[in-house]
Amino acid sequence: MQPAQGKRANTSLAQLSQASRDKAAIVFIGTSPRSGWLPASVLRDTKGFVLTGRDLMAADAYPRTWKQQREPFPLETSVPGVFAAGDVRAGAMNRVASAVGEGSMVVRLAHEYLALT
Repeated sequence: MQPAQGKRANTSLAQLSQASRDKAAIVFIGTSPRSGWLPASVLRDTKGFVLTGRDLMAADAYPRTWKQQREPFPLETSVPGVFAAGDVRAGAMNRVASAVGEGSMVVRLAHEYLALT
């Protein structure tokens, strides 16, 4: 299943399933945060990962951008009421189970945010 030199691998799910019977494989699908579509008001680290919670508070730009009388919620970005979960978040565990757990947390945190507004 190695790609020919200079060509991308085009491995089907069936081929991958067959290969996984023979060997164990871990596949990382994308290690880039793909956060370029977010407005500049959502602070990111130098690699483009979104800053949230404590990581956000440690950023140099935090005092200039965060104007709320409260600290940000754990997964809240520099824009109040906007949350980030999963691999796009700076400091994330980069595992599916962690992303699912963070997504569940965001539901509760969004309710908390809405209760304040």
